[in-house]
Amino acid sequence: MKRRTLLVVGVGAGTLLALAGGTLALLRPGLQDGRLSPAGREVFAAVAQAVLDTLLPADAAGRALAIQAHLGRLDDTIAGLPPALQAEIGELATLLASAPGRLALTGLATDWPQASTADVQAMLQRLRTSSLAVRQQVYHALRNLTNGAWFADASTWTAIGYPGPRSV
Repeated sequence: MKRRTLLVVGVGAGTLLALAGGTLALLRPGLQDGRLSPAGREVFAAVAQAVLDTLLPADAAGRALAIQAHLGRLDDTIAGLPPALQAEIGELATLLASAPGRLALTGLATDWPQASTADVQAMLQRLRTSSLAVRQQVYHALRNLTNGAWFADASTWTAIGYPGPRSV
């Protein structure tokens, strides 16, 4: 190997490592101590507003309260899952909370708090109909976690006409 080639490869590898290290430093964890981190809450709040749009109160204050209550139930739902599944959800939330991860995986250029409900709904539709299985899995994970946590509260059942379990 020529000295010049060695120097070029060395500089290129050093630059790549610096970029990778810088990117890792910017990652915000999606879960902390088994609960959604602030970054994870941003992701799941935006997803909840998109998935549950017509089920949420129309007024902004009621909507914000409903989303906060939902995020609390989502924390409880995640806490009840096996540790391996919690780790996967944490990795997904971490990836989606980072701008490069969000853009690469979902195509959503706008940060979660600034994304409109319509933008997030369109992103979810792209994930759902993607030819890549990993994107479909992300869609199902986001939708199922959101719906599971939302409908875990009996007060939400009337919105879909479910009267609750029958007495035996």
